[in-house]
Amino acid sequence: MSSTLPSSPGAAAARPRIALLSSKIDMAYLVPAFAEVYPQAELVLDPGPGDRESIVAAVCWAPRHGELAALPNLRLIQSIGAGIDHIASDPDLPDVPLCRIVDDDMGAGMAAYVCWAVTHRQRHMQDYADSAAAGRWEEQPIVSPRDHRVGIAGMGELGARCALALRAIGYAVRGWSRGPKTGLPADIALFHGDAQRGDFLAGCDTLVCLLPATPETFGMFDARLFARLPRGAHFVNVGRGAHVVEDDLLRALDDGALGYATLDTFIQEPLPPDHRFWRHPRVRVTPHIATRTSATAIARQTRDNLEAVLQGRAGDVAVTPGKGY
Repeated sequence: MSSTLPSSPGAAAARPRIALLSSKIDMAYLVPAFAEVYPQAELVLDPGPGDRESIVAAVCWAPRHGELAALPNLRLIQSIGAGIDHIASDPDLPDVPLCRIVDDDMGAGMAAYVCWAVTHRQRHMQDYADSAAAGRWEEQPIVSPRDHRVGIAGMGELGARCALALRAIGYAVRGWSRGPKTGLPADIALFHGDAQRGDFLAGCDTLVCLLPATPETFGMFDARLFARLPRGAHFVNVGRGAHVVEDDLLRALDDGALGYATLDTFIQEPLPPDHRFWRHPRVRVTPHIATRTSATAIARQTRDNLEAVLQGRAGDVAVTPGKGY
């Protein structure tokens, strides 16, 4: 059963109708922001057959496959995140401009999370928390950040932001990407392509995954890759759950090839209560919260992108689904 949610009281009937679609989260949290930023819009949760012809835009997080194709007059598909893989994986995806979120605040949030993940493990903060809970004054070895090498796989906007933040607090930072990158400080070691991946991995005491979700990156973090890291390395995944072969990760943790894993994204979300990650002594789980875009930013960018598309400027805002970003 569909639900129409007017963005502001007393608004006129002639409005762009926007569907809020997700198979995973309650999209109603966006309604107050649209009321403030885009009061001309009329929002529809779970559009029924009678609503579908009037929908011109869909704001999405993991919509059900085929749901977008059922909207015959759709002009814009808007992701609520920086990634589009949760939309582009639909085999029936219509040929409609697809936009992602571009948000400076996302970079700040991701950098804060990654710096926390790195320092929490490298400075033994969990050990200190355990000691404090037991009333024990216990020191752990102190290693200077400059002697701890942090590698970032994926040097796009978020990866570069994290590299700069880690560099600013003294870590030795390196980055890997599919193609060459420029514009970063010379003391951030840059690697690219398959030929340089091995050299990159061999120098990662902590490895952070920030790769885009593409067919080439799915399953990349497997037993062979973990074996190329220094023994006991820390693995941080803030990319996508599908980047990781979970059984290989668990085996690497069990046999000591990896010392620890901080995981924010998973193949199945929410992570099932009986999953081994929850209880593994070398795994820290967070519920896909490394960074978030505000509802206001989503509403504002939806408005701007829809206006651009309706004015014939889709090329200014749309992304390429095949690239994954």
